[in-house]
Amino acid sequence: MKRTAANTASNWRRHVVTAACVLAGVVLVIRAFDLQVVRRDFLQGQGDVRHVRTVPVPAHRGMLVDRNGEPLAISTPVWSVWADPAPLLEHRDRWGALATALDMPVQVLAERVGARADREFVWLRRHMRPERAEAVAELDVPGVGRRREYERYYPTGEVSGHVLGFTDVDDRGQEGLELAYDDWLSGRPGRKRVVQDRLGHVIEDLELLRPAEHGRDLRVSLDRRLQYLAYRELKAAVSRSGAKAGSLVMLDVHTGEVLAMVNQPAFNPNPSGDRSGASVRNRAVTDVFEPGSTMKALTIAAALETGRFDPDTRIQTAPGTLRVSGHSISDYKNLGELDVSGVIRMSSNVGATRIAMSLEPETLWRTYARFGLGTDTGSGFPGEASGKLMPARSWGPVEQATMSFGYGLSVTPLQLTRAYAAIAADGVLPPVHFRAVPGRDAVADERRRVLSPQTARELQGMLQSVVDAGTGQRASISGYRVAGKTGTVHKVSADGYARDRYRALFAGFAPASDPRLAAVVVLDEPQGEKHYGGQVAAPVFGQVMAGALRLLDIHPDGGASPMLARRGGDS
Repeated sequence: MKRTAANTASNWRRHVVTAACVLAGVVLVIRAFDLQVVRRDFLQGQGDVRHVRTVPVPAHRGMLVDRNGEPLAISTPVWSVWADPAPLLEHRDRWGALATALDMPVQVLAERVGARADREFVWLRRHMRPERAEAVAELDVPGVGRRREYERYYPTGEVSGHVLGFTDVDDRGQEGLELAYDDWLSGRPGRKRVVQDRLGHVIEDLELLRPAEHGRDLRVSLDRRLQYLAYRELKAAVSRSGAKAGSLVMLDVHTGEVLAMVNQPAFNPNPSGDRSGASVRNRAVTDVFEPGSTMKALTIAAALETGRFDPDTRIQTAPGTLRVSGHSISDYKNLGELDVSGVIRMSSNVGATRIAMSLEPETLWRTYARFGLGTDTGSGFPGEASGKLMPARSWGPVEQATMSFGYGLSVTPLQLTRAYAAIAADGVLPPVHFRAVPGRDAVADERRRVLSPQTARELQGMLQSVVDAGTGQRASISGYRVAGKTGTVHKVSADGYARDRYRALFAGFAPASDPRLAAVVVLDEPQGEKHYGGQVAAPVFGQVMAGALRLLDIHPDGGASPMLARRGGDS
């Protein structure tokens, strides 16, 4: 009986164990079926969420090159470091080493990660040097990874900074041509799916969702050689004269292409440079000023167009002063009777006033407006100013008189250069381009006649006499005929025009027999006794223009050698 009872108990236990195993097997099969079939898509999706990521494929920005193909702006590959805050927060013991590799205080790292703890992605440091990014990678900190990006580099530095502008950390244009042509230059990042490990490292590329579209290169109008030449000479002139600032613009008189444009003080657009404050503004495009005696060329152009004046028409300027509505207008000395050519050659304010007062205000206004004064040049440069030209109906006798020699209206250096380019181009106002154009035919439809060819040629001859024997002799170039006009303007102060603060100018073109290049030089507040346009601005024009003519292989046209004795006024 005892043996039978024992056998019965053993069989019972065996059946229980067997049933339990069968039940467990059934449960496992059901669970496996549920996981592998019923919930397969859900679970696989959850796995993908944790290990499959869609990441960007970086696209580089298009290059900026000068008219000869020389690089002005290049995008170079760099590394940026990012983190997934969740795993990084679990390894605070690694933060000290990570902060050292990132070259930032631990507190900054903690704030950066803690403030975005609810996200899966946060930048720790952008655009790192390769050796520092490699040091971060070697730490192998959980949740920390690297990503390839691009950083903008400007080979010419501050030489071209004001024209080119710069980009931000995301490689988007912020100033200058980088901003003006941002859509053209910008690339479109691609997208791809990758498998990452628990540390965020990419271990496998799964699928390219969209290829990267790199930005398009842009050939700009600048000539890097002329740009450097202009930069060097303007910087030296500002230092030599003690000027507060300066600008220089050079245009192709037929196409309106900006061949050189520089300002002082300059700024370095590279990431290591200072991109803050007023230093980044392109004064040649954004700053306006009264053009002074450089306006006399446009005043005389208006007079010649009426047919009532010619270069030999006599104008009485004695005794060197003239009263207009109770205001006194004077020359630097009594110049006596002059012809119209003499008025511009000797820069007579009285002569310009007598000519202007003999014309209808509307006649003067139309001429000034046709030259582009009062409106921007249409160059598309960000922040370009339009200057100021009041309607003729608002002029009184004093306004009409003072505008004739450059007070009471304002222009930018670019506007003034364009106006002189029109005189040089036989009366045709060129469009302004910062982008290289293939030739004159490409801009034929954009050119606009503002003077008759005869008037323009007469004016060219008068402006040549300014350099040959007048106030602009320091702009002369050996072997070339040069035409231009000096200007010296009293600056406005809180109490009216300051007696001891000036702006010195020279505007002109060369070779005068077949003009190719027009340029304007502006020096703001030159110090000392030598502060006239003919003394400090004209020599800069001559030096830059002489170098440009040689670099562009423009043949001499027989101009006289520079004179040792300098005569005439310097206004």
